[in-house]
Amino acid sequence: MEEIDVRREEELDKLLSDLKNMKQSNYEFHDNNKPIYSTGKGLDKKVVEEISEIKKEPDWMRRLRLKALEIFQSKPVPTWGPDLSGIDWENTSYYNRPDDRRVNDWNEVPDQIKDTFEKLGIPEIEQKYLAGSVAQYDSEGVYHNLKKVWEDKGVVFMDLDSAVQNYPDLVKEYYCKAVPVTDNKFAALNGAVWSGGSFLYVPKGVQIDMPLQTYFRMNGEATGQFEHTIVVADEGSKVHYVEGCTAPIYDRNSLHSAIVEIYAKKNSKARYTSVQNWSKSVYNMPTKRAWVDANAQMEWVGGSLGSKITMLYPSSYLRGPYASASNLNISLAGAGTVKDTGAKAIHMAPHTTSRIVAKSISIEDGKAVYRGLLRMNKGAEFSKSKVQCDALLINDQSTSYTYPHDEIYEPTATFGHEASVGRIGTEELTYLRSRGLSEDEASSMIVLGFLDDVMREIPMEFAVEMNRLIKLEMSKLGAVG
Repeated sequence: MEEIDVRREEELDKLLSDLKNMKQSNYEFHDNNKPIYSTGKGLDKKVVEEISEIKKEPDWMRRLRLKALEIFQSKPVPTWGPDLSGIDWENTSYYNRPDDRRVNDWNEVPDQIKDTFEKLGIPEIEQKYLAGSVAQYDSEGVYHNLKKVWEDKGVVFMDLDSAVQNYPDLVKEYYCKAVPVTDNKFAALNGAVWSGGSFLYVPKGVQIDMPLQTYFRMNGEATGQFEHTIVVADEGSKVHYVEGCTAPIYDRNSLHSAIVEIYAKKNSKARYTSVQNWSKSVYNMPTKRAWVDANAQMEWVGGSLGSKITMLYPSSYLRGPYASASNLNISLAGAGTVKDTGAKAIHMAPHTTSRIVAKSISIEDGKAVYRGLLRMNKGAEFSKSKVQCDALLINDQSTSYTYPHDEIYEPTATFGHEASVGRIGTEELTYLRSRGLSEDEASSMIVLGFLDDVMREIPMEFAVEMNRLIKLEMSKLGAVG
């Protein structure tokens, strides 16, 4: 018992040291690298055809893009959530090409782009922790690499543009199947102008014991990033895919509208971890969905720390018996921002299980919203689900809302929903201050403790980074001294 207390004291000392030595963000810088080609401002049929022609895509992809454009133009902007009137559709640049080359040797990446990713620490993370990585700058992947041991086992991991050229039939089998372009306005937009993203295929029985990562960097002002990611875990395989995202701060808003499709085949295990730290000038509007087959496991772990507005609801379609899904999410709504996040679980087969844990923190006038859907279809016999959403308000101006939507059509199914909203209590502050902490330091400790059960689910190397980002965000907002 005494040994545990000593270790806790050491951890506390380390955290206080980190807080006192806090520096400005390493993510909000922007460089002077100009795209070698841009379609300019606005979106029409000519722009879509231009993108497809530049990429030398097969005709089926060009036709899908044009169909998606029609759907995008016909659908209204959603009004059931946050105010999206600040998206300047006409003055956004939808495609910016940073360079003509995609390479698998880091030394061949153009110097300015390489310098940006080195400032973000990407090469170091790749060397220490990853089985492979893809780096995207603005609209294009500029680098991809996969360790030979996995390449020899048949694993495919590269930017989606390269996969369309090298594995067209494999891509076509999965592209826009889980997320059709008819799904919503932003999915249709992605279908029309997508560029970059990742394609990851893990063959039957292959179990990758290290994460694979894609890092997305949006450098331009009043621009958009529209990557499309496909992860396929074939029967009996295991994979952990990680995404990181950043962008500089500008006066004019930018738009991020991605699609992520994950296919967890029979007896497979797929984990998707995302740490999003977009700047406060980005509207973040992705669509993420997984198809989970019999006895497969799908795990979503996410951190939504930046952006002006985020609307994000990863969904799992449990399509086979004994399929399971878990969704663990942390969102931080800072000054002038809205985090409208949650999860969806659709139980379509017997004995399926789902677990959703959502933690939100609101600071200053930040607004955090949990919006979820749980559906037990008729025939999903003896299925189970538990939803837990907890909110922590830092001050009197911060707000939190919960909008759960539960549809139970199977009488043998069981589910539970728990929600709590709290403030930092006087008793906790008093206790921590009696141990020598200032009020701001004590507040930060309480916040990190509130997130602990989710943070424990994140791999150590990424949990450390998310911890640092959360403390940095609080520091900028004045919650930490």
